[in-house]
Amino acid sequence: MLTRLFAGHVELSAVVLAVAGTIGAAWIAARLVRRVMAAWLRGLMGDPALLVSSPTVRAPLRIIGGATFVFVLAILLFPAFELAGLRPRAGVPLRNLADWSFGAGLRTVLIIVLAYALVRTTALLVRRFEHDLSLGTDLDALERAKRARTLGAVVHKAATVLVIGSAALMVLQGVGIDITPVLTGAGIAGLAVGFGAQTLVRDIISGFFLILENQVRVGDVAAINGTGGVVESINLRTVILRDVEGTVHVFPNGAINTLANRSKDFSYYVIDLSVSYFDDTDAVAAVLKDVGAHLQSDSEFGPAILAPLEVLGVESFGDWSIQIKARIKTMPSKQWFVGRELRRRIIKAFEQHGFSIPFPVPSSTVPKEPRRLDAPPPDIAVRPDRAGQ
Repeated sequence: MLTRLFAGHVELSAVVLAVAGTIGAAWIAARLVRRVMAAWLRGLMGDPALLVSSPTVRAPLRIIGGATFVFVLAILLFPAFELAGLRPRAGVPLRNLADWSFGAGLRTVLIIVLAYALVRTTALLVRRFEHDLSLGTDLDALERAKRARTLGAVVHKAATVLVIGSAALMVLQGVGIDITPVLTGAGIAGLAVGFGAQTLVRDIISGFFLILENQVRVGDVAAINGTGGVVESINLRTVILRDVEGTVHVFPNGAINTLANRSKDFSYYVIDLSVSYFDDTDAVAAVLKDVGAHLQSDSEFGPAILAPLEVLGVESFGDWSIQIKARIKTMPSKQWFVGRELRRRIIKAFEQHGFSIPFPVPSSTVPKEPRRLDAPPPDIAVRPDRAGQ
């Protein structure tokens, strides 16, 4: 049987040595490929324990390792026979393998190394970008860190897909495979996906710039397309908003026409006070400023106030009152917390200084007790000049 596979004199020890060496090299290559793939999956999933416990992950690793073992064994077996002094009748000659290794093989290895270096460089640049944006310990630094992580993940994934795809096409071309049908098919598929996923692409691009420009952050109080609430999540495709009733609203980023951020950098609590025409507006303004100063010095509410209360002046004249507008500058999202206490203290201060809060007087009154049907009619007062008539 050996004489059918080899030409000339055949020594069994040489065959065993060549087969054993080739099996060892194939096993080492399969182990290396499995470790590289396991490390890649570990970084992709972020859960090392999943690689050990999940059959869904272990099965592809076994298949990849087995395929690598068979491929390396088939490539190196016959050249190993030639190195052992045998002359196989089939297989890849050692000269052809050497020519490919120092030609297309060397270029393939160089392409793979460069692709790996570009992916690692992109990862390092993204990590440096995230680190620079997350410097600091305040709340703004935490928000910048979230935004940097989101953008960094998008950039890293896009660059990885682009580099690996380009490297794969170059490797296929280097081994003699015509990649023109692949490029044509990819172009047609990309065109079809582009027409069918215009809304998805628009949402992703809008979400990218929404995060990049820092228009809104998680935890902000915002009004999107007229719906107000707290921003719970910002993704590349959607923004999730929860209103005061607890209802969750999901807005595709490409469908956001108006966005009003009520807690960007700082907030104002604006109050319109109805004051009687008989009260001195200057005295009312002085009392309002005094109330604001006491509120700002309070240990509970003071840290949330950024500036003293401003009395903007008389806003309008009503039918039964004067409107005075005032506002106070607060930390983001703290305007309602401060405003409720401000209103409570204003009411007490007005009572203390004798200011009245006017309200419309009805044109008719209703008696406290309803009149019975069997009751006698009320006495009618008679004017003195009509007595005796």
